[in-house]
Amino acid sequence: MFKIDFNAPSHIHFVGIGGISMSGLAEILADAGFQVSGSDRARSPLTDMLEARGITVFYGQRADNITGDIDCIVLTSAIHEDNPEYTAAREMHLPCLTRAQLLGQLMQNYETPIAVSGTHGKTTTTSMISEILLQAGTDPTLSIGGIYKSIGGNIRVGRSGYFVTEACEYTNSFLSFFPKIGIILNIEEDHMDFFRDLEDVRNSFRKFAQLLPADGCLIIGSQIENVEQITEGLSCRVITYGMSPASDYYPTDIQYDESGCPAFTLHAPEGKSRSMALQVPGEHNICNAMAAAALADLLSIPVQVSTAALKDYAGTDRRFEYKGTMDGVTIIDDYAHHPTEIAATLKAAANYPHRKLWCVFQPHTYTRTKTFLKDFARALTLADEIVLADIYAARETDCLGISSVSLQQEIRSLGHECYYFSSFGQIEKFLREKCIKGDLLITMGAGDVHEIGENLLKK
Repeated sequence: MFKIDFNAPSHIHFVGIGGISMSGLAEILADAGFQVSGSDRARSPLTDMLEARGITVFYGQRADNITGDIDCIVLTSAIHEDNPEYTAAREMHLPCLTRAQLLGQLMQNYETPIAVSGTHGKTTTTSMISEILLQAGTDPTLSIGGIYKSIGGNIRVGRSGYFVTEACEYTNSFLSFFPKIGIILNIEEDHMDFFRDLEDVRNSFRKFAQLLPADGCLIIGSQIENVEQITEGLSCRVITYGMSPASDYYPTDIQYDESGCPAFTLHAPEGKSRSMALQVPGEHNICNAMAAAALADLLSIPVQVSTAALKDYAGTDRRFEYKGTMDGVTIIDDYAHHPTEIAATLKAAANYPHRKLWCVFQPHTYTRTKTFLKDFARALTLADEIVLADIYAARETDCLGISSVSLQQEIRSLGHECYYFSSFGQIEKFLREKCIKGDLLITMGAGDVHEIGENLLKK
């Protein structure tokens, strides 16, 4: 594998530079003095930001974007062998790195690299940790899988030994990392276009845990089924958190305010128990906050600092994000695209003031929709009214005979009405006619479904 010399900056080209993680890595390298270029299919706020920093961005991926002065290209998992830039790079015998390999090499430059993994909650927990480290004055480098307002984007370049990043299991990318502290929030079936089954997923997380050195630490959710199979025989320290008193960190006295945001007593080892309150709703965010608090204690950050930071944390873009009000209808946007995430978001919404709860859901990938069809249907019935958009294909093509109509039929088989429309315009027209003052409308999914709420607010 090609090794980047961070003491001798060179020209690195990113194929798919507009991705949330790729753009962050590009920014880090540019800050370190590297010549950075890249390409993407279309202009976006992230590519605009990169261009403003002096990074060359090509729109459209073409062979002639790969020039002779490039020393290495970086690829995402979405780039296939027939990509013209990848083909050109191979013909020119240019070294290639995956996004994960580059991130792993980058982590080795820091004294305390922290990797946050799990099927759900990575971006929120990473953002919570970021807020704690910022308020503690640690000057961290941060790579977040979403836009976090506290840092004005998805990346922050610091000057200390702290490096925090999300660690995604898809294509086993996190196995290229070199963390000293790892967090595993949860483990469930997902990305079944890559993994064989749940056991295959669990094996991947086990290998991630084994990456941690003897002087490192694993913070792990104890609600994970057979969690001891993940932690058994590890040389590093293990800290657990969960809803049960059997965990090292656990909550009691949970109460929710009028917006569904929890307050609770966090029980912790070594006399570090404390009262906590959050600005983000739902039980799942109690778990995310406990993981962040456990890390803060491990790093010897004062309890009062971490508690205040978590109380100040107001969320990340597209995580139960308040978008505005249309004729008395509150519009929220959420990134949930897995049945567990959907159920968590809708349960949190149940504590939010509303007359009727509407959910506009855009399924994400044909593979995920087919794999979890029944689970999606059950989770979505937690909403009073369900509206479906077409599947957001992302990296896939339709070869599985699955569609949003399939999901609509499954939901109706459970005795719950469900509406499907083939265009955002039709959905927006329907919602304007049906939603009334006091309703709560959530646009939900990992694609571009957020545009529906934004368009409603414009009119």
